Formats: sequence, structure tokens, C-alpha cells
Amino acid sequence: MKIAKRSISELESRSSKLGAIVKFPPLVIVVDNLRSGLNVGSIFRTADVFGVEEICLCGISAQPPHREIFKTALGATETVKWTYYPNVLDAFSYLKDNGYLTIGLEQVNDSIPLHDFREKTQPIALFIGNEVDGISDDLLPLLEHFVEIPQVGTKHSLNVATATGIALWELRRDKIIESYS
Repeated sequence: MKIAKRSISELESRSSKLGAIVKFPPLVIVVDNLRSGLNVGSIFRTADVFGVEEICLCGISAQPPHREIFKTALGATETVKWTYYPNVLDAFSYLKDNGYLTIGLEQVNDSIPLHDFREKTQPIALFIGNEVDGISDDLLPLLEHFVEIPQVGTKHSLNVATATGIALWELRRDKIIESYS
């Protein structure tokens, strides 16, 4: 049997059919002071793939239009809603007031492994931190849950866009697999 890659039209047809079937609970990504426009763009592209409702860009995070974002987002800035907040605490307050469960993707003393997180059926605001410093210290005590990606190597961290992709897959996995059945 000859292996053939799916065409763009086949992929578009498949994703539009699945998009009509799969009903995800709302999920918002809050980007806290991310320095790299390339990482922000990658997060936009990944957010599109996993049906993220909105991205909140906070603080020094690059915002569209931005050359580096466009380079990696590949058009996802047009398909994923985004909002800018000068201070991440304003985004937190808005989302908390609107019923979102607030989760930090961060290695802290009471974080749980990402795969053990079970509260995936309600609206979620996933907070992603700065490449070097992580989530802002003044935000940490306000968040309700913390998840981390188990790691076995010597580096103790992943690129923030890569970590976001892994977290989004895990938060959406059950519904996606269900839709393929």
C-alpha cells in the first residue's frame, strides 16, 4: 500500500466536520509577560488547533501585528480571538469574575502532574508565564490550581510554547479522542 499525505482540502474538510461535532468547555490562555514574539505566535497556532476560545496577552507580551508572531502563527491571529491587558491581574480578575477555573502551568510546591488534573469540564483559564521567571509572583497565590509536565531529563523545563502545546493536548485529549471514535 502506498502511503499518501492528506491534501489541504481533505484536512480542512475533516477539521470542519470535527469542529462541528466536538463541543469543548471554554478554554482561555493567559500569556503573562512572554518576551518572544515567536513563542506568542506559536501559542496562537497551537491555540487554533485545539479550539481555544481566546488568548489574553499581558504585560510585555508581543501583540499582533508583529512580524515574529506572524512568522510562527501562520494566520492563527485571524482565527483566535485575543485581548491585551497591561497587567495580568486585570485578566485574572475578569476571568475569575466570569466563572473560569484558574490554573497555572508552573512548577510549584503544590502542583500536580498535568495528566492527573481532572477538572476539564468547566471553563478554564490556563496561565502561562515568562520564559525565564515563569508566572508573576503576585499572581501565584491567586490561582486555584497548578499543573506541571512531568520531566525526566536534566533541563527541568520546556520551551513555553512547547509546554503550552502539551498542556492544551492534555486538557482537550478526551474530547478529541472521543470525536475520532
